[in-house]
Amino acid sequence: MISAQRLPVSLTPLDVALAALLRGLEPSAVVELPVGEALGCISADLPPLKAHPPYDVATADGWALRANDLVGASSFSPLPLTSAIWLEAGDRMPNGCDCVVEPDSVDQTGPIIQALVEAIPGQGVRRVGEDLAEGSVIGSGMRLRPLDLLVARAAGLETIRVRRPRLRIVNIPATSGEVITAQLIHDCARSAGGEVTFVEATSRDPAAVAAAFEPAACDLLITIGGSGIGRTDATVMALAQRGEVIAHGIALRPGHTSAVGRIGRTPVIAISGSADHALGAWWTLALPTLDRLSGRQPRPARGLPLARKIASSVGIAEITLLGRRDDSWVPLAVGDLPYGAMLAADAWLLIPGGSEGYAAGTPVAAYILRE
Repeated sequence: MISAQRLPVSLTPLDVALAALLRGLEPSAVVELPVGEALGCISADLPPLKAHPPYDVATADGWALRANDLVGASSFSPLPLTSAIWLEAGDRMPNGCDCVVEPDSVDQTGPIIQALVEAIPGQGVRRVGEDLAEGSVIGSGMRLRPLDLLVARAAGLETIRVRRPRLRIVNIPATSGEVITAQLIHDCARSAGGEVTFVEATSRDPAAVAAAFEPAACDLLITIGGSGIGRTDATVMALAQRGEVIAHGIALRPGHTSAVGRIGRTPVIAISGSADHALGAWWTLALPTLDRLSGRQPRPARGLPLARKIASSVGIAEITLLGRRDDSWVPLAVGDLPYGAMLAADAWLLIPGGSEGYAAGTPVAAYILRE
């Protein structure tokens, strides 16, 4: 623990800072949400699903019949029928019927209904459990997509069990009045499935910043601004007053002025007010912490060879923005993330502090930014 007046004299390796954040951190409690509110949350302990459809249904509008009654039917040799039942797509199949034929396959112009085509059993029919077998599961630790919610609704679920960590984002007002970085992190947290509370500190005074913390109300506390290595490090001073500063100054580019700590059992990440530094800290510190809290399975990464080499500074973990060209990654920016590169990027890559970079043609696994 460091005092509020002490400034960092060295940079803590990123992996050391992250390990300290994650140490002893358990997934947040499972909550049950209406299916319509679970989009983007992380699934948890879901029950086996019921079969869908729960009974045989018609796949299109048409006539429900028995295939055996249609043997030999054609437009030249129509077969009389005792009955034909009209169904709309999705209607339940009547007892004794095993096929659905198109509307013009039955002639109703005369006094007797006649079949004009043959059919086979199951034609135009979706069998019970054909969409979703009885006992199917939506895996735990998965980010719920619209398609997952479609399946949940089809299986009859009205609520769904998820982990939705509570994030409290405290914005320390910038002298310029700019809030776009705070809005960026707020949007990132929402899209990552967190339950987000956003508050503004009343001033840059450390006491005012500390008053906005309320760690008991969240699983992860993130602050924006006031973490620079200088005379106005209000966030770090406030954290030192309320809890423990584990590290101030991370060997990360961009994001070296970030700080990590704890207030009681609540992890705290102090992020720079600069958008690119904030994004670096979000990807490398906040997201892994959020994943631990939500019980999320490892995020998928796509491996492709580099179109050209990447040079990196030893001792500093550096973030690289990548664009995809054919079947390779093209480096767009290394350690510095201008808005234009952010807009063009398809993925991001973390180069470890112990690496000097990668040669052209080296396969690297990058985290996808565009779905």
